[in-house]
Amino acid sequence: MYRFLFSARWFGWLAMVMVIAAGCVGLGRWQLDRREAVVEDIQRIEANYDAAPERYAPGENGFDSYDASREWTPITFEGTYDVENQVIVRNRPLNGQPGYEVLTPLKLEDGTAVIIDRGWLPIGNVEAGRPDEIPAPPAGRVEVTARMKPGEPAVNRGAPEGQVASIDLQALAATLDYPVQDAAYGLLALERPAAAQTPVAAPKPSIDEGPHLSYSMQWFAFGVLAFVGLGYAARQQRRSDSEQDGSDLRQPVRPRRRPSSEDEEDAILDSQGIR
Repeated sequence: MYRFLFSARWFGWLAMVMVIAAGCVGLGRWQLDRREAVVEDIQRIEANYDAAPERYAPGENGFDSYDASREWTPITFEGTYDVENQVIVRNRPLNGQPGYEVLTPLKLEDGTAVIIDRGWLPIGNVEAGRPDEIPAPPAGRVEVTARMKPGEPAVNRGAPEGQVASIDLQALAATLDYPVQDAAYGLLALERPAAAQTPVAAPKPSIDEGPHLSYSMQWFAFGVLAFVGLGYAARQQRRSDSEQDGSDLRQPVRPRRRPSSEDEEDAILDSQGIR
């Protein structure tokens, strides 16, 4: 029967299959966690992206604090752009094309400032590592509607003068001589009055969940198939053992003895009725 399953060899196979199955379950759960994070992002986008803009109220809905549930919420500020302290963020591809994002401080009436990402520019052709031109923002007092985004961590990568490697709001605030709301920044949605020329507006984020759910189901199925494969191997081993046992029980066939001359003569006499 299946007594061979209690051997050290088969215990080893079982242990290996259990490790493989556990790995598949872990990968499946990882894909489910990734899907859950994506679904949360999609829910925030659907709830906030096209919501009616809120008027800025100091200490209530600015960028001096950040709540993940409010990502993409549009806030309307009034102030003046500080073009002299404008910087560009390098290594920002859009649709597969390398480029930059333009960050400009917007100084508000309460004495603070918020960082506004005014859009994207392609890599230039005149000078390597720089855009050919950075469109100027509207001069004077301007009304800006921008969607809330969290700042980015610092990266261990340098940048030329006037450029930064990431949207590290604390590092940007340290270079300015006025207070900056550095818990979040704003992704430009609308300017009044509008600039004569503007960078490329950021596209609306995708709301596609991706293949995470199907990938998780595949990993779980692989874990089950590992045990199915072990069961199939055990069945084949039992069949092989049964065939081997059956061949050992069968009696060997003795070779037929060739009749002697006397036996042949006796057979002839018997056929003639002489004996």
